[in-house]
Amino acid sequence: MVPIAQSERPGQQPEARRRILSLVIKDRRALHAAYMPFIKNGGLFVPTSHPYQLGDELFLLVQLLDEPDRIPVAGQVVWVTPVGAEGNRAAGVGIQFKEQEKNDIRHKFEQYLPSGADAQRPTHTM
Repeated sequence: MVPIAQSERPGQQPEARRRILSLVIKDRRALHAAYMPFIKNGGLFVPTSHPYQLGDELFLLVQLLDEPDRIPVAGQVVWVTPVGAEGNRAAGVGIQFKEQEKNDIRHKFEQYLPSGADAQRPTHTM
């Protein structure tokens, strides 16, 4: 998984840019680590060092495995792991999918999730 937070690119400071994040998920294990099925409507953990707050509205552009197009996802911050978190946890935010996004987006991500022993691996959140 290769996160690219638009707000962290040099020369891009406006507030609106900090509300758009890009996330590249290159394999099923990375998807498993980022996916948050226990959140109502589903969600994704996005590594970032930017200090977002609970409730912040964000827009994600997700490149999923070999999919040719990025998937646009609207959501809000429901989980925050700050920089320097205990247990060497990756800093970032959990984004809950908006109600209107939930069915299509959840299905898209869940079709790629690993099963068996790989499904028991730790994630970025739980």
